This record gives sequence, C-alpha cells and structure tokens, in this order.
Amino acid sequence: MPDRRIVQRLQALLGERVDTAPESLDAARADRSGHAAPSAPLAVVHAGSTEDVQAVLRIAHETRTPVVVRGAGTGLAGAANAGAGEIVLSTSRLRRVREIRPDDLLAVVEPGILNGELDEILAPHGLWWPPDPASKDISTVGGNIATGAGGLLCAKYGVVRDAVLGLDLVLADGRLLHLGHRSVKGVTGLDLTSLVIGSEGRLGVIVGATLKLRRIVPGSPCTITATFPDVHNAARGSAAVTASGAEPAIMELMDARSLAAVHALLGLPSPASGVAQLTIQTDGPVAADEAARIADVLRAVGGTVSVTDDAAEGEELLRIRRSMHAAMASLGTTLIEDVAVPRSALPDMFDEIARIEREYDLVIPTVAHAGDGNLHPNFIVDGPVVPPHVWRAADDLFRSALRLGGTLTGEHGIGVLKSRWLAEELGEDQWDLQERIVRAFDPAGILNPGKVFAPRPEGTHA
Repeated sequence: MPDRRIVQRLQALLGERVDTAPESLDAARADRSGHAAPSAPLAVVHAGSTEDVQAVLRIAHETRTPVVVRGAGTGLAGAANAGAGEIVLSTSRLRRVREIRPDDLLAVVEPGILNGELDEILAPHGLWWPPDPASKDISTVGGNIATGAGGLLCAKYGVVRDAVLGLDLVLADGRLLHLGHRSVKGVTGLDLTSLVIGSEGRLGVIVGATLKLRRIVPGSPCTITATFPDVHNAARGSAAVTASGAEPAIMELMDARSLAAVHALLGLPSPASGVAQLTIQTDGPVAADEAARIADVLRAVGGTVSVTDDAAEGEELLRIRRSMHAAMASLGTTLIEDVAVPRSALPDMFDEIARIEREYDLVIPTVAHAGDGNLHPNFIVDGPVVPPHVWRAADDLFRSALRLGGTLTGEHGIGVLKSRWLAEELGEDQWDLQERIVRAFDPAGILNPGKVFAPRPEGTHA
C-alpha cells in the first residue's frame, strides 16, 4: 500500500493523534547518540491508550509497515531512530500510575511516565523504584525497560531487570499479552518478562509494567570523594573498595579529562592536572560507619579522601557526575560508548583506553559506574559524521572489553551503533537462536527492523 494511504488509514482511525508535522518527523530521526536516520518517517502516532497501540499495530501488520517505538528519545544507541517508510509509535502520553500497593511493594504504571517523576509520586508512600540512570529526570520507565537501563545505584540495588515483576505487551499483530506476575516469586513457564527487558522494541510494545519497589531507607547518606594522581590508581581504589566487602549505594569514577570538562561546564574551579576522582555514597542506618571504613580503604591505596554527611553537599558532588553528558556535548559531537568488564578488571580496561588514545591519536574522556564495572568512554568528533579512524578505535575498545571478560554494553543497548559487533560477543549459535526468538514474536519483521540484529558481515564467526 502506498505510504500516503497508510497515513490516511491511521488518521481516519486516530485523528489528531497522528502527527505529520515536519519538525516532529525530523525529531524522530535521532536520539541522543548523535546518530540519525538519513530521512524522516511517515508519521508519529501519539498513542493515548493501549487500544491505540493495538490499532496502529494491526494496520502496520496488515500493510507490512515497519514500526519504531519511541519514548522520550533519550537513548544512546540509535534504537528509537526512525526513517523512511516507518511509523513512529510514541508512548510518551501513556503516563498513568494505575496502582500503588505499599503492602505488596509494587506499582503498576504506563510506559510514558518519567523515571524521576515516578519516584516523586512514590515518595509520600515511603517507596521508590531503584533504577537510577543519569537521565532519570528525562527518560521514561518504558524506555528504561526497553534498553535494560542501569545507572548510579546498580551495584547495590540492581538494574531494571531486577525491578520489574510483569509487563503488558502488545505484539506486532496487535494481540495483548500479560507477562509475569504480581507475587515476589513466580517460575511458571519461561520467563518472558526478562526476555522482553532490554529487547529494544524488537519483541513488542510495552504498554504497562508491574514494578518491584523498595521502601525508602532511613538515615542520612554519607558522600566520599577520593582523588588519585591518575585514573589507573583511581580504578585500583574502586577495586579495593569492592574487595573489602563494603557495599556503597553509589561508586562513580571520573578520569581527569571528564572531570575537567564538567568543572568547566559548571563554572567550578579547575581540578589539579591529571587527577581522577571517585565519588562514593553510602546509605541506610550504618551509612556513617560504612563511609569511615571505605575512607580508610581508599587512604590505604593512596587516595586523598574527604567525607561529608551533609545531604545538599552530597547532591552537589553527585551533580558533577550527572553533568557528564552535557559536558561532553559542549565539546562537540559525542559517540558515547558503554562497555562493562569484571570489576577487578577496571584498571586493565583503563590501561587499554590509554593505549587506544595513543595508537589512534584520540582523546577519550571516560567515566565509570565503578561499583559494577560499567565504563562510558566518550569519542569527541567534529561534525555529525563519525570518522572511520574513530570507528576503528571503537572496534579496538570493544574487543579489549571482550578480551577482559566483559561485554559490549552494560546498559545502553545495541541499537544500530553496535549491531555489527553483536555476533562476535554472542557466538554464531546464540546469535542465530536470538534472531529466531525475535521472528517468533514478530514473524512479519515489522518491529524496529534493522536494530540490534543487523546482517552479519561476510566471514563473521564467533
């Protein structure tokens, strides 16, 4: 069916919810990765209900029209970018909190609610939802689930997969499934809920989520900063904290270049040349005692340490870390990467990044969720196109992470930016099995085509 007829069918059914304004179509081409589709999609449909989502997918399935699901567009791997001949199905207006159950420590929400907004709603009930990505104030819960998001609190409180009990999922043909359960335990059949988490829109459209909550922990947090003469020693410091048995809520590492860039952005005094910094926060009734023990560990491995129990001062210190993306954007177009390694391998991974900088004549400012071994190296380039030598450096970086026992992505997902490396990490047999699972959910191949499972280059083997 011609594209014009498809848009007309959508408009006849959904009226003004079908958006064809040029600025809306252009915005849907890109996310925050710096990557954009070469041309604009057919339309953006602002779904107002589960029934709207089902109606769009029935039309798309009948006409074999590709559909790209989109929340707030804050992704960093290009998974929500839409191009020619595609319908954008926006869930950003599905924002209701359907239910809050303090007795069962759960909430049922729609996917368009912002992560930070949800915690504001939960706070009067003495509850919170643990996933804490740096983008929590602008990213949606549905997007967090679709990408398998993480964040600053993962080491102690887990990632999104640990905080979702069930999902309402609309399949590519419009059928509605209710996956998972409301009970703490549930092992009936295969765990399709966990399968959908992190699937980046390839298996279905999330229209509801039953979330596993935690009670707000009493006590004042303590925040520790420790500076080191270089990033290798800062990484050794974070590994020492982990090895000590301490369990901080947050442990973030910033190398010298990223720390200097953030200080410049925020108008703070310039840090000493070459200095890397760990920012660590403890929480709960024993926060002060645990902070003191961590401070001793860091001093023993050469850190210059300060500790505060002032909540406002602690938040200001964490604001430095949360401002990293904005600081990188101020330097140029940024390719924000996302590899993870075993925590003990963090010093070795920083050594690999230093080697890649030297060999490719690049500067790669890097931060890390040091508590769980997740690094974010940033490649800064001039102009909208990533040059070939930067992609070669990224290839080297990915392979270095894999050699150290790590993975291509800890929380951003594969999208379009990393699909060429997926088969190498998974191995040929697992890659084929995962691709067959996608086809089982979406036989017509209309959901987010070309994302995650891109065609493998000739001769690619595990």
